[in-house]
Amino acid sequence: MATAVTDKGQAAKAKGPKMVVFTFQAKDAQGAVQKGEIEAPTLVVARTLLKKRGLHVMSVRKKPTPLFGGGSVKEGQIVVMIRQLSTMINAGVPMVQAFELLATASDSKPVQNMIEGILTPIKNGERIAEAFGRYPKYFNRLFVSLLAAGDQGGILDTILLRLADYREKSLALQKKIRSAMFYPASILTVMVAVTAILMIFVVPVFAHLFNSFGASLPALTQAVVSISNWMRGNWYLVFGIPIAALFAFKETYRRNLGFRKQVDRLALKLPIVGAVVLKGSVARFMRTLATMQAAGVPINEALETLSKISNNMIIEEAVEAARLRVLEGGYISDSLKESKVFPPMAVHMLGIGEQTGAIEVMADKVADFYEGEVDETVARMSTLMEPIIMVILGIVVGTLVVAMYMPIFELGSVVTHQG
Repeated sequence: MATAVTDKGQAAKAKGPKMVVFTFQAKDAQGAVQKGEIEAPTLVVARTLLKKRGLHVMSVRKKPTPLFGGGSVKEGQIVVMIRQLSTMINAGVPMVQAFELLATASDSKPVQNMIEGILTPIKNGERIAEAFGRYPKYFNRLFVSLLAAGDQGGILDTILLRLADYREKSLALQKKIRSAMFYPASILTVMVAVTAILMIFVVPVFAHLFNSFGASLPALTQAVVSISNWMRGNWYLVFGIPIAALFAFKETYRRNLGFRKQVDRLALKLPIVGAVVLKGSVARFMRTLATMQAAGVPINEALETLSKISNNMIIEEAVEAARLRVLEGGYISDSLKESKVFPPMAVHMLGIGEQTGAIEVMADKVADFYEGEVDETVARMSTLMEPIIMVILGIVVGTLVVAMYMPIFELGSVVTHQG
């Protein structure tokens, strides 16, 4: 039953319209100009949402994609801004003055524009969570809901500090996982590119030389030359098929729920890489759960949010099933154990936290442990992958070199015998 509900929700999400970020300029009921960002599927919907807020729309434009990321706000800059804001609020600095100081202290124009876009509605009496919510690209629903909880509970500085720590650790974890995937992928890409260049540009030179000899070629050399001739005649397929396959994979993954589910399941079972993906997802789940519990977010609401941020359908289904179990009065750990997705140690530790009323503490400890596991796995994977990839590259290039020099060796042998 839980799976059916989750599949339905995932299907709706997969088939839903693609959201676009728009920048807007509008006037409120008092005539004050407000700027910010809004997320909507179309320009018309964006204008409608702004009018529902009681704003008189002056302009709405699709946010341009900056070249080389020069006009965007980096995650590291956001973490610093949140941490500084927490420190100033804790020191008793008024909210408006704190944002003005942040804007003055920043040497990044995009950051200054974002801070000013948040500050303007705050000056007009809008809650801080709603002001941050104007920038959905940088502050997701989790961030905004935690900020609202901290504001209402009078612990805004504490929540901001927790959010800064959370985003900092999430960014570090994301970089580790990306580096784990990037290294082997980049080496394999270079290997394929080098092989293609040799086959298309270098081998034909040798083939032309061999034809001038008028002698029959060794089987290996003939096979390489035949492959080279095919690649030269169909170069558009050589380069076009991988690009088309990658595009088709991304589109199918985005649109086809069944395909996406199979890929996500396979990703968790891949040797070494699957361990990195799973441990990273567990660390993120536990860190987010601890942060939301610290902010006083109800466990059901926390699990609902957590079921949408793992980027893996198998884990999302496990978390959604846990949410339904909690609604029935059960434990999260019991449901996660039944799913057989989460590692037994993580489930056991979370179960202890549930029974002792210390979910926040235990979830934090589990997150720390699995972040360390990701570190160790990435380091071990890099150590193992490097010699394996070098051996594969050596075999491929070595085979091509041997194939090209075999006729030359045979020709030299014939000349020697004739002499």
